[in-house]
Amino acid sequence: MRWMRAVPVALFLLTFGVSPAVAEPPTFAPAGHGVRPLEQAHAHNDYEHARPLYDALDHGFTSVEADIWPVNGDLLVAHDEADLRPERTLRALYLDPLAERVRANHGKVYRGKPVEFQLLVDIKTQGALTYLMLDSTLRDPDYAFMFTRFTDGKVRRGAVTVVVSGDRPRSLMAGQRDRLAFYDGRIVDQTDLGPGDDATLTPLVSENWTRVFTWAGVGAMPPAERARLLDIVAVAHQADQRVRFWATPDLPGPARDAVWHELLEAGVDHINTDDLAGLESFLRTYQVRAAA
Repeated sequence: MRWMRAVPVALFLLTFGVSPAVAEPPTFAPAGHGVRPLEQAHAHNDYEHARPLYDALDHGFTSVEADIWPVNGDLLVAHDEADLRPERTLRALYLDPLAERVRANHGKVYRGKPVEFQLLVDIKTQGALTYLMLDSTLRDPDYAFMFTRFTDGKVRRGAVTVVVSGDRPRSLMAGQRDRLAFYDGRIVDQTDLGPGDDATLTPLVSENWTRVFTWAGVGAMPPAERARLLDIVAVAHQADQRVRFWATPDLPGPARDAVWHELLEAGVDHINTDDLAGLESFLRTYQVRAAA
């Protein structure tokens, strides 16, 4: 049950996102011809790009992050409460276009060989209430067909896997016998990492890079920290969990490249970035060099 591992190749194109207050919900769903998915590419705060979801798909990303807030019976997407807009709903920005795309691609987000796609939903407030709203939304027949599901004690794969981060209600989620979302565990909390947890609930463990490591890409990575990184990945993979770090260096330059290189060499499953074109270029170049 090892998810999202390979890395594919292309030219560097630097793009810039715009603020959530400016970006409009997408109005069409490209089918994804000719885009090779990047199984380690995660779009942090994806909704802040000019075309939420679509910019990430155009760059081959297989994981996107949306922060949600419960407002007047709907789930709105924004990082900060001040940026909430009634038209920027989880349905409009992510669920509707993903459902349309999965239908057009005969049960897949990307055409060709099936690749799992992760929608990381970060609950910003009122964890239990917001999760129940999310749960109800995911069960809408317009969407439920495309999701990975936990039912009858087993995980049944779908085109899109929803993982809940942020203010997530673990006991509520763990108590569901039929569930359309999964739990984003933490690495510092050892009960979430490795065999002590259940990957049918917690298939992903994430952590702030700076809580675990002091190295930020300048000079060589200290051997003890490299060993710690390798150990985290090994323990997680032994339990069929994927690994993600946030707050890694994200400004273009040698320091960021050095951290990304160490993450890839260690087998980290999701590389976190706001720079879609930069990570796409890095991953595709990395694969070419690894194959040489």
